[in-house]
Amino acid sequence: MSQVEALAARAAAAVDTERLVDLTRALVRIRSVYEPETGGNEEEAARFIAGWLERAGLEPVIEEAAPGRPNVICDWAGRGFTPGVGRTLMLEGHTDVVTEGDPATWRHPPFGAVLADGKIHGRGSVDMKGGVAAAIIALEAVRSVAEDLPGRVRLGIVCDEEGMMTGIKHFIRQGWADEVDAAIICEPEENELCLFQKGALRVRVEFRGVMAHGAMPYAGVNPITALASFVGAVQEFEESEQARLGEHEFLGLPWLTPTIVQSPPPGGVPQNNVMPERAALALDIRTVPGQDESRIVAELQRIARDLEAGTDGLSVAVDCFETRPWTETNKDDPVVAAVAGASRSVLGRVRYGGVPGATDGTFLNAWKGIPTVTIGAGDRELPHQRDEFIRVDDLVAACRIYAESIVRYLSA
Repeated sequence: MSQVEALAARAAAAVDTERLVDLTRALVRIRSVYEPETGGNEEEAARFIAGWLERAGLEPVIEEAAPGRPNVICDWAGRGFTPGVGRTLMLEGHTDVVTEGDPATWRHPPFGAVLADGKIHGRGSVDMKGGVAAAIIALEAVRSVAEDLPGRVRLGIVCDEEGMMTGIKHFIRQGWADEVDAAIICEPEENELCLFQKGALRVRVEFRGVMAHGAMPYAGVNPITALASFVGAVQEFEESEQARLGEHEFLGLPWLTPTIVQSPPPGGVPQNNVMPERAALALDIRTVPGQDESRIVAELQRIARDLEAGTDGLSVAVDCFETRPWTETNKDDPVVAAVAGASRSVLGRVRYGGVPGATDGTFLNAWKGIPTVTIGAGDRELPHQRDEFIRVDDLVAACRIYAESIVRYLSA
């Protein structure tokens, strides 16, 4: 065993499992659901994290990405770190969680953070209060045994990952990503080493026809039938893309999924005997390597123009209001080697995987070219479900992987 490997193993062994469980449970108890009408509680979670870091002797920075929606950024550098020479490794997570739905349908209170059967139960336990806690406690472990490391760790605990990813976008725009050499995204991926992330496009399509009496549809132009034709054409496009690309080893198939249909859209009054003037469609598009976002949008525009050309009085407007490119990290990148070595040491194996959705790491990679690895505890299908939980053993393993990865990556 090399000196670096030995030091990495010491860092993993130094993980305080009791503090890890306590921090995870404390974070789960904070209902950090963003609700504009109530202000949400991301700020409460962020300030709790900042206070924890301050008590540990660190100097966190709190920055608002939007009013009442703060990011927490915290650096620690080993005594051997030289700016511009040593590496900076970012560990990233988010404070927000999705709504819990009806609490009465949960086996345990959604924000009770009940510890039972070797699991921490509650909304956000797996997505991703456990990952945030593991990143923080891993840094504590590294500080306790490797104070001379020639590198720097940057914690980025941001807001709004579940929405428009305002937090990570602000983090990047403020320059916090400029000095980051690589990032570990601490999302729940069953402790698989994920080098690929699916991309995502958010699209809204507006159909405008001519209102008419339901008994005399020929007197108007029905936007709903146009919407139905559009959905059929999108399905055909999806099938052609799936046939062209096949199933990706880690990401599966690309999808173009209609998720919202409205007629009339908000502001209109639905009436059973009125053919409305407007209809709207939302598409959630998930991409894989080999797809080009601009080509997808161009195809949607072509479908819209064909519909307009075939129907007098119809207009169709396609708005792609969010683009999150698919990402890939080279298997030969140093951060991959570090995390793979840590996984072998902690778990006795390395299992590669892919992220089925976009993460904050999407923008770190797409906007700044930062190599990212996504790895963390928890079943990847549990986020956003009722009765969410995280297994303590998996959480501890993830924390030890992070601690070892820090040492391995920053020692080079």
